Amino acid sequence: MSHQLPLQATDRVSTGLTGLDEVLDGLRIGDNVVWRVSDLDDYRRFVIPFLDSAADAGRHIIYLRFGEHPPIIDQHPAVRTITIDTLGGFESFTSRVWRLIEQHGRGAFYVCDSLSELLNAWATDAMVGNFFRVVCPFLFELDTVAWFALHPDRHSRMTLDRIRQTTQVMIDVHRHGEDVQIHPIKAWRRQSPTMFLPHREQDGRFRPITDSSDATRLQATLESERLHRQPLLDYWDRLFQEASRAVFEQDQAGMEDLQEQVLQVMISRDPQILDLARRYLSLEDLLTIRSRLVGSGYIGGKASGMLIARNILLNDAGDLWQANLEPHDSSYLGTDAYYAFLVHNGLWPAIMRQRSEVGYLNEAPALRQAILTGQFPAEIRSELERLLDHYGQYPILVRSSSLQEDGFGNAFAGKYDSVFLINQGPPEQRLAEFENAIRQVYASSMNEDALVYRKHRGLDQREEPMALLIQRVNGRFHGRYYLPDAAGVGVSRNTFAWDRTMDPKAGMVRLVMGLGTRAVDRIEGDHAAVMALDQPTRQPFRSPDECYRFSQHLVDLLDLQEGRLDTRPLSQVLETTTDIPIAQLAEVDRAATARAEEIGLQGPIWRLTFRPLVQGSSFITRLSALLNTLEAGYQHPVDVEFTLHLNEQGEPAFNLVQCRPLATIGNSGPVSLPQHLPRNRQIFCTEGHFMGGNINQSIERVIRIDASVYANLTTSQRYDVARRLGERIRESGASTLLMGPGRWGTSSPELGVPVRFSDIAGIRILVEVSENAGDMVPDLSYGSHFFQDLVESGIAYVAVFPESEECVYQPDHLPGEVPPDNPDSEIERAIRVYHMPQWPLQVRADIEQQRLVCYRPVDPGQ
Repeated sequence: MSHQLPLQATDRVSTGLTGLDEVLDGLRIGDNVVWRVSDLDDYRRFVIPFLDSAADAGRHIIYLRFGEHPPIIDQHPAVRTITIDTLGGFESFTSRVWRLIEQHGRGAFYVCDSLSELLNAWATDAMVGNFFRVVCPFLFELDTVAWFALHPDRHSRMTLDRIRQTTQVMIDVHRHGEDVQIHPIKAWRRQSPTMFLPHREQDGRFRPITDSSDATRLQATLESERLHRQPLLDYWDRLFQEASRAVFEQDQAGMEDLQEQVLQVMISRDPQILDLARRYLSLEDLLTIRSRLVGSGYIGGKASGMLIARNILLNDAGDLWQANLEPHDSSYLGTDAYYAFLVHNGLWPAIMRQRSEVGYLNEAPALRQAILTGQFPAEIRSELERLLDHYGQYPILVRSSSLQEDGFGNAFAGKYDSVFLINQGPPEQRLAEFENAIRQVYASSMNEDALVYRKHRGLDQREEPMALLIQRVNGRFHGRYYLPDAAGVGVSRNTFAWDRTMDPKAGMVRLVMGLGTRAVDRIEGDHAAVMALDQPTRQPFRSPDECYRFSQHLVDLLDLQEGRLDTRPLSQVLETTTDIPIAQLAEVDRAATARAEEIGLQGPIWRLTFRPLVQGSSFITRLSALLNTLEAGYQHPVDVEFTLHLNEQGEPAFNLVQCRPLATIGNSGPVSLPQHLPRNRQIFCTEGHFMGGNINQSIERVIRIDASVYANLTTSQRYDVARRLGERIRESGASTLLMGPGRWGTSSPELGVPVRFSDIAGIRILVEVSENAGDMVPDLSYGSHFFQDLVESGIAYVAVFPESEECVYQPDHLPGEVPPDNPDSEIERAIRVYHMPQWPLQVRADIEQQRLVCYRPVDPGQ
């Protein structure tokens, strides 16, 4: 039963047709009117009287033109036509319409093209319904009247139902030759005994069909016509239905055309990624992806990169990889599910506030919190239940796979979350944890580092919907623990070679035992094994003691008993398990074992050097072949993540879990290093331990963290230093070199300065110094997310070891020191700033000679 509310005369709006006004009891301010038609001429013939009436009433009228069909309105003097591009995607289009409505304010009237035209640009019918669910309430809120059309046979029942639920007025138009009938389906806040009957048009009047016999005959005629139409499937489902047919019939021409259509709506918009996908993802492959996709839309950059890379290996080097590449077991949550989640939870107004210049960072925390408490649409939730049924109780990993992620030039490395799920317990508990993991990854799109990264790279106004890559975690059950034998990051170009005899084109690997989290992140208080693939046993250490000290002592794993990702000492893992292939990964430290036995401890003491794997198996040759094959396929250096599964003989099978184009700074051309440089002009010099290719930089400002002051600060004060440092960096646009003790970007302040990357994104060169004050030692962690950020931002990196004979380190020779703002503040005294705009420092590096020098070109005092 409808509730009648008292209406003012000014609340009423005419349709322009007296007969139609009688049927509907007129329109109301705030009405969205949806016309369901089979022929747009029937929409057009009702639009024109409405426009004339609105113009006579002095209304501001806007025609939103976005369809490929002939214009609904052609040069009406009272109408302003605004053309909007639909090809930018759902978010771009919806945001543009939102801003237009916002700009024109209260009381404007709108006429729109057919909503069905959006299918031509977006392919996914669900997004048409989501667009309407976003703009309809906003139009209602601003006291507008807006008209829309759609072709009902082109949409799914779910979309038609959602539009019906959201709109205020819906009218079906049926035509049989010259016989036109309208059938009001919905008219919010109004009612009459005959309002919702079919009405036949006669001489400008619309008379209800009150005879049940006539109504039955009309219904029979409509049903007869529907028999000759396609069933109610949306564009997306029809596309894949047609693709299945073409593959079954081996229709080669049809398969090529459909492959291109599917690539455009499911894989990527990036021309370079699309080119790769055309070569390596067949229509059969795309149908397989579709069978594992929850929702619709793009699978995102991370998923696309993984699938393309696997097919490059299997297609271009099948003899090797058919036997040595483990099958993947991945599923995908499409980008449309992300938008559906936002719309379902009423978050679009918050999204629009966050997308503004003022709200870009300020609105993000509240939006992030709202995402974390959101609910999933019923149709998505049921698919998630089925997906969990597939994985049983194997641990799974929920990974971000945004539209722009892992593309050429934009890796987004470490910017979005990945969440491990132990996936134990009753189905209800597992589903709740799964949903929480998805929310967490969605919410990470609002992390400050991710937002600053996007803005820094000019991507803040580009559509960035979040898809998800869901993978069975590769590994084995070891009692209460679950972990792979080993995992790593491989890069096909070693731009961090620490010896001039190393070939950068040979690539390198960053290898760990257990989960790969310790390979992709800078490890706090621990070290991954870093190997140049052409000289894998050559380490950047001076003694066996250093080799053991700077090795991995902690293992990341899944603790099934505690139900979480955890870190355990290697010794503890070995004490509680018996079947880990440690002899293929580590060596016995005989001296440490002897010392342990002297005090009654059982040995042996293992050190994770990975030499048995390197020297006794085909690991290096297979990884080199993998990287070479992928670089040839991508026609670009690559960065991969993988896990290893060792057989009884210690031979590795690879599971490739990620592949993306490797960001490289590249060479700046030949660089001449100064000869016979006086020592009093040298700030620092080093052999090896730098990254960025050939470097030729002028530095106008140096900001240095004084280790002697920093070492005496409390943990809280060290975080204050990091915050203040970010402010100092942003104070000036001068070319800046940042120098400090230990590891930049650490989360453990005792190991370095805990800045966020967004704080230092504008600098030119980053220097990590091994200082005697504390245990602040640089981490040669090329391949980690932190280093990916450096490379993508064009920031060169240097590690300085003052105790090394090949190194000169003389920070006291820096000229132009600026007094601290507050000499009594320990925070200010820890940050030493040097300005030299007239006599900039020179930093030069030659990658062939593996030498870098930072020096004063002249002595300012001379």
